[in-house]
Amino acid sequence: MSRPQNLEPGLSMQEGSPTGTGDEEAADGVQHSHRMLNFSDALLSIIATVMILPVTHTEISPEQQFDRSIQKLLATRIAVYLMTFLIVTVAWAAHTRLFQVVGKIDDTLALLNLACMMTITFLPFTFSLMVTFPEVPLGIFLFCMCVIAIGAVQALIVVYAFHSPHLLNPHIEGSAHRAHYRQHVLCVVLQGPALCFAAAGFSLFFYPASYVLMATVIFLPYLSKAASWCRGKLVGPREPPAHSVEYFTFDLHEPFSKERVEAFSDGVYAIVATLLILDICEDNVPDSKDVREKFHGSLVAALSTYGPHFLAYFGSFATVGLLWFAHHSLFLHIRKATQSMGLLNTLSLAFVGGLPLAYQQTSAFAQQPRDELESVRISCAIIFFASIFQFAIWTTALLHEGETLQPSVRFGGQEHAFMFAKLALYPCASLLAFVSTCFLSRFSTAIFHLMQIAVPFGFLLLRLLVRLALALLQALWALALPTDGSNHGAQSPLLPASC
Repeated sequence: MSRPQNLEPGLSMQEGSPTGTGDEEAADGVQHSHRMLNFSDALLSIIATVMILPVTHTEISPEQQFDRSIQKLLATRIAVYLMTFLIVTVAWAAHTRLFQVVGKIDDTLALLNLACMMTITFLPFTFSLMVTFPEVPLGIFLFCMCVIAIGAVQALIVVYAFHSPHLLNPHIEGSAHRAHYRQHVLCVVLQGPALCFAAAGFSLFFYPASYVLMATVIFLPYLSKAASWCRGKLVGPREPPAHSVEYFTFDLHEPFSKERVEAFSDGVYAIVATLLILDICEDNVPDSKDVREKFHGSLVAALSTYGPHFLAYFGSFATVGLLWFAHHSLFLHIRKATQSMGLLNTLSLAFVGGLPLAYQQTSAFAQQPRDELESVRISCAIIFFASIFQFAIWTTALLHEGETLQPSVRFGGQEHAFMFAKLALYPCASLLAFVSTCFLSRFSTAIFHLMQIAVPFGFLLLRLLVRLALALLQALWALALPTDGSNHGAQSPLLPASC
């Protein structure tokens, strides 16, 4: 049996069935899963993003210095946050792949999905226990048990869907080898929970091994692919199985659904922006008693004391908004998101989720001026990694442009140069600000605020600057050509003829 067709046609059958059968399916209690998937994507993006809250609310009193103990505490919490964020995105990827197999839902399957989502919503509480008590096994144990419960509910969804074949994707519903598909899907769904089961056991007597096993859950698809490659080099390629079951797997060569990647990403950006204003509403509304006693009833005078907080808010929101703008522009040019692009997007979103921490650090400049340098460097590092992974997505897309890019942008030229410049703004600006603080540490706050102001103006002037740079390169190319006329009409390799 040949390998199944590309996944996208299967999705199109799932998402665009004839309207004539919609009423009949609704009467039978069967419906398409669009709304449930939108709900699930929104919930998963919220859960992944609010993981940062225990890190941003790390209490550092004004009397405490940003010494090695505080640095170690923040570094540990950030590392645990990144790991748990990535584990939630693994659950999202599993959900995405699962509903490429399950094409329709009924009431039972919708309730099973709600049970899965309910279990996922408990993850932030277990994460709070992990970061507050990193050496106490209970937080790790409860987190692992949540992941195991998520896997168990997903396995129930698989069993129920294969028991009711009319809910499956048409490709699998009509297959004579559904039992092989079911076995393979169950194996893939239960791999992560199996590792978390081992991690839960190790947490009771050797918790560092638990963290290693949980990190393995994130990289399991890539480890499996590397092991298969090594096995192929050592013993040669295996004979293809009689019944192909490559349709559903985490290391599937088929791309993710671009629409679900965009929906999940937009959810993360929206929640991060919302968390910023929630901090303003919670921490920067003056107490009415203080306004009367300290500021003689003047609300304007009371609010003026929070000036640095509002400045940090507007700078942080501009950063979130412009990173979303770059992400939006990037995915306008992308047709399909490969597995490596999905991983890079996840890593970028993990650091975008850390921007509320950057806001908390920069809004504390007025209260803890002696810690400005460390706060600026943390903020610059978060912005750098959030943006450099976006740049890496574009670079990866260019390496496989025939598969990943829209036909209109496959041939380089001005649009490629403009996209490179747009995605390079924040990595270059944050790296320059970080390096500048090494030589001008006394002006670290001014350097950071200058970066926050300069980058938005850079976005506004970017197209003009790119056109000027390309015109300059074209002029230099023309000057470098021989004057004997032998290369008359030669074109710069950086510019298409239309430029």
